[in-house]
Amino acid sequence: TDYPQLQELELLHANICRAIGDPRRIQILYALHSQSCHVTALSERLDIPQPTVSRHLSVLRQSGLVASERDGAAVNYRLTDPRVIEILDRMRAILRDSLERRSNIMQAD
Repeated sequence: TDYPQLQELELLHANICRAIGDPRRIQILYALHSQSCHVTALSERLDIPQPTVSRHLSVLRQSGLVASERDGAAVNYRLTDPRVIEILDRMRAILRDSLERRSNIMQAD
């Protein structure tokens, strides 16, 4: 059987889930959806300290969600696959629906 390959796939899946499991990394992914950016621009745009943005970008790059490209002295970051935004949007829709159901249950009580 393909158990070792399946196990590796599950580990990679878990790695991506960990990478998107931080609110600031989610913010960074959404910011990179519209355009590639360098760390300073992301830091200013998201009002997050530059060292923090760099640390989160490193996690996203290691997970394969973000790629970096040198542009002279600056390094630009971009999404490797825009489908990650579709996934985040679906997760938000599920969350919205769940919150709405909870609200309806609480109002019924």
